[in-house]
Amino acid sequence: MFSGGIPIGRFFGIEVKLHWSWFFILFLITWLLATGYFPSIEEYEDWSAATCWVLGLVTSILFFASVLAHELAHSLVAKAGGLKVSAITLFFFGGVSQLSDEPKSPGNEFLMAMAGPGTTLVIAGACWGIFFATQHPVSPVTGIAFWLAAMNTLLAVFNLIPGFPLDGGRVLRSIIWWRSHNLLRSTRIASIIGRGFGYLFIFGGIALIFTDYWSNGLWLLFLGWLLENAAAGSYRQMALRDIFRGHKVSEVMTQDCEVVPSTTTVEQLVNDHILVSGRRCYSVVDYGRALGLVTANDVRAVERKLWPVKTVRDIMTPIDKMRQVRPDDDLSTVMYLLMEQGVNQVPVLQDNNIIGMVWRDSLLVFVHVRSELGMKL
Repeated sequence: MFSGGIPIGRFFGIEVKLHWSWFFILFLITWLLATGYFPSIEEYEDWSAATCWVLGLVTSILFFASVLAHELAHSLVAKAGGLKVSAITLFFFGGVSQLSDEPKSPGNEFLMAMAGPGTTLVIAGACWGIFFATQHPVSPVTGIAFWLAAMNTLLAVFNLIPGFPLDGGRVLRSIIWWRSHNLLRSTRIASIIGRGFGYLFIFGGIALIFTDYWSNGLWLLFLGWLLENAAAGSYRQMALRDIFRGHKVSEVMTQDCEVVPSTTTVEQLVNDHILVSGRRCYSVVDYGRALGLVTANDVRAVERKLWPVKTVRDIMTPIDKMRQVRPDDDLSTVMYLLMEQGVNQVPVLQDNNIIGMVWRDSLLVFVHVRSELGMKL
């Protein structure tokens, strides 16, 4: 869901991206701080609006820096446990670390889950210390430190709610996993609890809407909706990974990946291939050597007037920049790549040549056919 984003740098070898929704919440928090929080502090009431807006922006950025620290803590423990972390994306309600797979053991899950709230509590403690140390006399740092201390404390407490996929839910899953030795069943139990908390927040938010606290009710309702959806979606994703685990890419890949010479113009590709065959991607070759992949999305990115002069080599994705799999790779890996990249296909390579494709539809058919035949999924 949050695989896209604007890259802003790498920390400890992990790419950090900003989802578009991050900019909305950055403005919203800054606005609330500049127009509500800082003007309400008696010592700041004579400050100009510009000063309050600057302090609001600084506070917002520091808050998201603490959210990033929270996610980095998760990711670094995950890497130490042998998992690949492709990126961290900051979005509307925090951040998410994109992991290559589930933790390898209950102990690894427990440590990874606790790393985030633990880091957040350390940050909150440091901010409380700064707040008490700067109270006499009160300075802008005092106001910033108090807000950050309070918000990080709330963030840690919220994340420790024992409902998957929150950190507390992952801690609960690790304990159930340790006792039952069944990751899928543990995920199901933790997800049900997570959905329960989601519905609790939703009903609580609805109740608050009909009181004088309607704005808080809207936030609580929205938060509950997000938690319920995240819990249900996380379990579905885990269940799919369990279905595909143990099956190979070669079982579902198509081997009729059509090739086009690198000198083919975009116009020729459209008229002689895409419109004729209906295929959405083609392997670009030069003297029998695969150079890359060109898709219908690549064509759409080219202005219509340039179709006669642009070649497929100009618009293709080079083979060394493609996310790719091998015939003997596990299907759960393919599912992860498709979801992470937000694409409909992944090329299958062998000896640096494209020998087939795995389509998102192929995975759906794989599940559907086995279900129709009554085979164990």
